Amino acid sequence: MEESALHALLRKGQQYAASDILLKVGQPPAFRVGGSIHYLQGDKLKPPQTRDLARHVLATSKYKGTLEDLTQFDTAYSVPGVGRYRVNVYRQRGTIALALRSIPLQIPTFEQLRIPPVVRKLAELERGMVLICGAAGNGKSSTLAAMVGHLNQTRRAHVVTIEDPIEFIHTDGHSLISQREVGIDTTDFATALRAALRQSPDCILVGEIRDEETMDIGLKAAETGHLLLSTLHTPDVTRTVGRILALVGERDAQETRERLADNLKGIVAQRLLPRADGQGLALAAEVLVVTGTARETIRKPEGNVPLKDIMERGRHPYGMQTFEMHLRELVKEGVVDVEVARQALA
Repeated sequence: MEESALHALLRKGQQYAASDILLKVGQPPAFRVGGSIHYLQGDKLKPPQTRDLARHVLATSKYKGTLEDLTQFDTAYSVPGVGRYRVNVYRQRGTIALALRSIPLQIPTFEQLRIPPVVRKLAELERGMVLICGAAGNGKSSTLAAMVGHLNQTRRAHVVTIEDPIEFIHTDGHSLISQREVGIDTTDFATALRAALRQSPDCILVGEIRDEETMDIGLKAAETGHLLLSTLHTPDVTRTVGRILALVGERDAQETRERLADNLKGIVAQRLLPRADGQGLALAAEVLVVTGTARETIRKPEGNVPLKDIMERGRHPYGMQTFEMHLRELVKEGVVDVEVARQALA
C-alpha cells in the first residue's frame, strides 16, 4: 500500500469520524465508529500490503530493528491537513497488522469530553498525585490533555510531559510545556521522571506508571511540591489502590500506603460507552477525592470506611461519585441505554 493510498484511507476515516483504523491481513480495512467495527467494501488486505504500510510508518519512527524482528511497537504518525495518529504495529498469526488511533489536532476541553467538574479542581492543584485510570481506549490521554490544556490557559507554570509516544501536541500559552518522548528524547519513563525533577517543573505528566521505580519517583515528585499527573490500566478506584500496592510488593506495602495517603489527591476511573443516539461514545466516570477519611482508609483499610462508601457519600461538597451513580444519571438523561449501563457494571 503506497503512501498516497494510506493517506486516502486516513482521510476516509476522518470523513466517517472513525476513532480507530484497523488493518489486518485477510480482512478489508476496518473503522471503529461509535464504538463498533465497520469494514470498508473492497478487497481483503494481503501480507505484502500490511508489511509495506508498516515499513512506511516505521520509517518515520524511532524503530531501529527489522520488520522480521518486530512483535509490537508503538509510535505516532502525522499527515498534514489530515490528522495525527497513535499507531501500534504488531504481529498476529505470523503477519503484520496495524491499529491507528485518531488524535484530535485541537486540545480537548473538559466541556467537550463531558468530564465531571471536580476534575477541573484536581487540575488546578499545585502539588500532589492525580491518577486517571481505565482500560486502553477509554479516553485517559484525552482527559490528561484537557487537564494540561486547562493549566496552560490559567497558570504560569512549567509542565514537563513524558510520553510513549507523544500524542496531543501542546502549544505554549500561559505555561511553558516541554514534551519528551520515550525512545527519542529519553530512554524510559523512570529516567525521564528522575531528570524532570531537575528541570524546574511545576507539573509533570507521566503517560503511564508501569513499574515500581516509576511509582516511587512519582510519589517523590508529589512529596517535593509538584503536581504529578499519570495513568494506570485499572478498571476502578478501589483496584487502582490495589494495583499500586502490587507494584511495590508486600515488603514495602505499608510504607507505600503512608506515602500514598499523604500525596494522592484524586483518582478518576473512566469507561467509554455507546451513546443511546448512536452518535459516538459517552464518558462514565468514577471519582475519588482524597479527603481525611479517604486518607485513613488508604493507610489502614481494616476498620475504616470503604473507598466505595466514601465516594457514594462524597457527592456534596467534594464532587465524588461511583460508576453506579454516574450511570444512573446517564440513563436518566437518555445518554446511554439501560442495558448498556447494566453491561458496564457486570
